[in-house]
Amino acid sequence: MSYVEIPGTEVPVRMWADPASVDAGAMQQLRNVATLPWVKGLAVMPDVHYGRGATVGSVIAMHGAVCPAAVGVDIGCGMSAVRTSLTANDLPGDLSRLRSKIEQAIPVGRGMHGDPVDPGRMHGFA
Repeated sequence: MSYVEIPGTEVPVRMWADPASVDAGAMQQLRNVATLPWVKGLAVMPDVHYGRGATVGSVIAMHGAVCPAAVGVDIGCGMSAVRTSLTANDLPGDLSRLRSKIEQAIPVGRGMHGDPVDPGRMHGFA
């Protein structure tokens, strides 16, 4: 399936949906997000719809910023940003072991969110 690029935005907004099928409120949210100085582009999925602050069903590519509130804020998916003392130079070239440890510590998927994540489980990665 190909995408449609929305004209008149400051960064690329690529939509894998028929723009005519997207409600006006969601389209305005996409245009608003596209004006933020740290946003480098948006990918808009076929299920896009109006959300709290940002559309549900969009992926926001950012430079120098993380905005977990733009993901799942209206459905409470449990996103969290955690500041660490690590810099890019502290990380290995291959992040697969780190990712594996994070995936083991954080419950994901439907039915895995019955209990809150214990922040203490995030400490102590080798």
